[in-house]
Amino acid sequence: MDNSKKLSDTSAWLLLVVSLPTQSATARMRIWRAFKTLGCAALRDGAYLLPATDMHSAALQELADECAREGGSAWLMQVAPASSADAPAYALLFERSADFASLIASWKTLAATLPSLTVSELTRLQKKLLREYQALLAIDFFPGESSLEAEVAWSDFKQRVERVLSPDEPQGSEAQIARLDIADYQARLWATRRSLWVDRVASAWLIQRFIDTAARFLWLSKPADCPPQALGFDFDGAAFSHVGERVSFETLMASFGLEDDPALLRMGAMVRSLDIGDGQVAEGAGFEAMLAGARERLPDDDALLAEVGGVLDSLYAHFGRAPARAKT
Repeated sequence: MDNSKKLSDTSAWLLLVVSLPTQSATARMRIWRAFKTLGCAALRDGAYLLPATDMHSAALQELADECAREGGSAWLMQVAPASSADAPAYALLFERSADFASLIASWKTLAATLPSLTVSELTRLQKKLLREYQALLAIDFFPGESSLEAEVAWSDFKQRVERVLSPDEPQGSEAQIARLDIADYQARLWATRRSLWVDRVASAWLIQRFIDTAARFLWLSKPADCPPQALGFDFDGAAFSHVGERVSFETLMASFGLEDDPALLRMGAMVRSLDIGDGQVAEGAGFEAMLAGARERLPDDDALLAEVGGVLDSLYAHFGRAPARAKT
């Protein structure tokens, strides 16, 4: 979460004073919700304060105009503390520690329920909580210790979700990636953990599509079950797994000389963003939602790979012709 653009100036503020007709209950509620979303401090009923920025000025002016359209009145003005000694009191109106504490407490409570949830429920829950967290970060204009505590707590919660979605997730090693000859890896038995998730299903697709078109797959209940003749991937001790910042999909690409393919590079970035939270790729959320639904619906991993493989084929075609988007 990036707090690098948070505010430090406490000398200039925007004050919007509004009055709406009492019969406009729907409009009053809509406008009040807009003030809350913006993170305004309510000085009293109808008087709302924000730090002075161009973005806040434009947003408050829109609300002032809406009040006027609803038959009310609005006055938007810039104000300043009477003295520099008063300035810190203004910032304290936007102190968010209680809000962060409430979020953290809810994450701790929900963490105990994660093992009982389905994949779809877990995915929906994580997205909902992330939206709530991001909304609070957006109005944390003067971040302090509470936001740092929340960042740590959110990272811990995400890891708990990932452990449920993908047990035995591998840890990155610092080994060197050897360049291998694809000709030596034909018609082989490949093995990974069952209940395929992002990195495993994408890696299996990559193997089947670009490395070993006659590949056979074994889905393991636990990594220790991997037979010695099988090529393991995406678990600790496997032939192909996380290396440094690379996820297993990217390790396979590097091992077999596939890193010159721009479409595969972009797919690797998507897999990495979903698997270890490194950056965001626009297509990632849709792929993750599709995979969660497919994993709930399909009876086994062979069927899952067959269906998701078609989606990955389409993503490969899309990434091959679409211009790269800037990483956020």
